[in-house]
Amino acid sequence: MDRPVENPEALHEASNAVDPHLYLHPQTLARLSSMELRAKMIVEGVMSGQHRSPYAGVSVEFAQHRQYVAGDDIRHLDWKVYARTDKLMVKQYQQETTLDLVILVDSSGSMKFGSRLFSDASGSASETSPDGRPNWSKFDHATATAAALAYITIHQGDRVGLAVYAHELRAMVDRSARKSTWKQIVDTLATQPIDQQTDTVRMMDQILAKISNRCLFVIVSDFFDEPERIRSAFAKVKHRGHDLIALQVLDQAETTFEFDTPAAFVGLEGEETIRIDPRALKEEYLKAINTHIELVAKHARSFGFDHQLISTHHWLGPTLSSFVARRNAASSMRSVR
Repeated sequence: MDRPVENPEALHEASNAVDPHLYLHPQTLARLSSMELRAKMIVEGVMSGQHRSPYAGVSVEFAQHRQYVAGDDIRHLDWKVYARTDKLMVKQYQQETTLDLVILVDSSGSMKFGSRLFSDASGSASETSPDGRPNWSKFDHATATAAALAYITIHQGDRVGLAVYAHELRAMVDRSARKSTWKQIVDTLATQPIDQQTDTVRMMDQILAKISNRCLFVIVSDFFDEPERIRSAFAKVKHRGHDLIALQVLDQAETTFEFDTPAAFVGLEGEETIRIDPRALKEEYLKAINTHIELVAKHARSFGFDHQLISTHHWLGPTLSSFVARRNAASSMRSVR
């Protein structure tokens, strides 16, 4: 049973620029409050927290014994083992460290699309978005996802940062565990243009150039880029030793293609507008979109990363809590083996 959560407004000062309830509906918060976001990789860190570090040292959790060699600090000898085995063994420990989470949000033109009513999706009394749109877009859903992940990361004492991108990096919020960081993240997301084409590789090169320690990246995007370019971006993350979660946000209309009358279809990333009969293309379209989704998932998993499809027509709470529970369970199973 989910426990009550603190008011999200306690995470930031009052501001006219953003309504936190727009991004963290109480129903979402209630489901997210009891879960922890853990990296499945062993991460680096500098402060005492909840995640294991690769560095052996003197800390709170025993890791293993190794044989004493000349020069080792004799204070770390396990005299009980010596008494039983007549062997000098040194105790090694795992440091407990914080998780660095970097959330990458796609603000390219295709993220404008949305077929769900804004008032239904946001839980807000308003019939339109702050900029007057009647529909809840993929970018709105990505923003809500990023805000939720940032909230629970700060809530558990870890550092979180943000990067917004399209054809290149557009904005960044430095990683921090301060509660005020949540307001910075939401304000940054609320003021981004949603246009231009997607360039996943260029974005990844730019963000990796700015980060030196190992992190968990979460990309929130529709991944409307060439599959091989997506694979190349994932490969760069793996090569640098980071972990990654690919959250693929799609509108229900994109995955079902329930259009039944001829209409003009407008390209949102510079493509030309074409008039088509969707009934004649539905079968081929669904085959193409499902193949693309499968390729994104396949490329992520080929590097040991996680992939989750997220629908703009589903509440975030159940989707995220179920995903993180599965991820943590899988991590626990790997650590036991």
